[in-house]
Amino acid sequence: MPDPRLDLARFAPVNDLWPSLVERLGLERSQRAVQQALDLQAMHGTAATLPLLLVETCGLALVQAEQLRRQTGLVGAGERLVLLLSQRQASLQLLQHS
Repeated sequence: MPDPRLDLARFAPVNDLWPSLVERLGLERSQRAVQQALDLQAMHGTAATLPLLLVETCGLALVQAEQLRRQTGLVGAGERLVLLLSQRQASLQLLQHS
């Protein structure tokens, strides 16, 4: 069931959230934040969820992949995907972490 408080349709897909996060935090800390998001998915997620990383605070959440697809058209299916989200910029980016 989609979270009514998170309207992903109001966020524009971009390709610059990861570089800006690395610029702000550094590569090691940014990779650690992404790994923590993946750990959250591994511990509490399902095949129907993907981890969400708030770039301003490094807060973590799980979001339904179907909600992402329905509200943005982005397909969040795959291994080691993290949804980066900037509330300040109203933008999001799907990141495939290797």
